[in-house]
Amino acid sequence: MRIIAESTLKRMAEDHGDCLEQVATWIRLVRAARWHNLMEVRETFAHADAVEGFTVFNIKGNDYRLIVGIDYQWERVYIKHLLTHAEYDKGDWALPIKSFSAERSSATSSLSSEL
Repeated sequence: MRIIAESTLKRMAEDHGDCLEQVATWIRLVRAARWHNLMEVRETFAHADAVEGFTVFNIKGNDYRLIVGIDYQWERVYIKHLLTHAEYDKGDWALPIKSFSAERSSATSSLSSEL
């Protein structure tokens, strides 16, 4: 899989300071993966969940939540947020953003109308 905004994820991990090793491991495993659906994601990350149209990973046990959009057809993982468990539980992360599938659908229809 190709990770979009990997440098942003690394910067987020640096900002938190105590999850750099776990994020590096996540990046390595995702780069090596070729997922086609959530069930395949769970073969690598057993606790990955679909939430609000995104995929959520536990990082550093359950200390952090990594929220991504996955385009299985194009083998891309789009980084959205790396939050502490407490930040994630507030739910604010889901308010200003649409689901990944809605974002992709909107971008596709905009492109089609321009052609």
